Amino acid sequence: MNEETNLTPPSARMAELGITLPPVAAPVASYAPALRSAGQVFTSGQLPFVDGALAVTGKVGAEVGLDEAARAARTAALNAVAAAASVVDGVDGIQGVVKVTVYVASAPGFTGQPQVANGASALLEEIFGPDGRHVRSAVGVAVLPLDSPVEVELVVEANAASF
Repeated sequence: MNEETNLTPPSARMAELGITLPPVAAPVASYAPALRSAGQVFTSGQLPFVDGALAVTGKVGAEVGLDEAARAARTAALNAVAAAASVVDGVDGIQGVVKVTVYVASAPGFTGQPQVANGASALLEEIFGPDGRHVRSAVGVAVLPLDSPVEVELVVEANAASF
């Protein structure tokens, strides 16, 4: 994906970092967590679920602070990686990250959406190394499902062997 070859598989990076891929979060409505199409995997928006419950709720800039929101974005991104990995040959079936969209439930006047989204971006670069570098949108919204402070969507490139 990137010109620089990434020789360390994502599963090995995760083991080195002590990161465990969680089970795929159950959908909260009628949709698939992830689908493959034309060599890519698209995830549905993933919330910061930990053991089936939201890690935090509320609006960023009011009930939820910036650092807590960035941690929630990291958790949601890990859930998105789990969803993507579920439709290819595990996390090593993901060649790299193409696009990340981070929705931030924002209190009026809050403008730190990019800093919240950095929580997701940093995790992806930790797991995928240079292939985790991606394009991104950080979008402030009025409210998210279940009063979640963040929601993360991914588009990843699948390894050819995964199809």
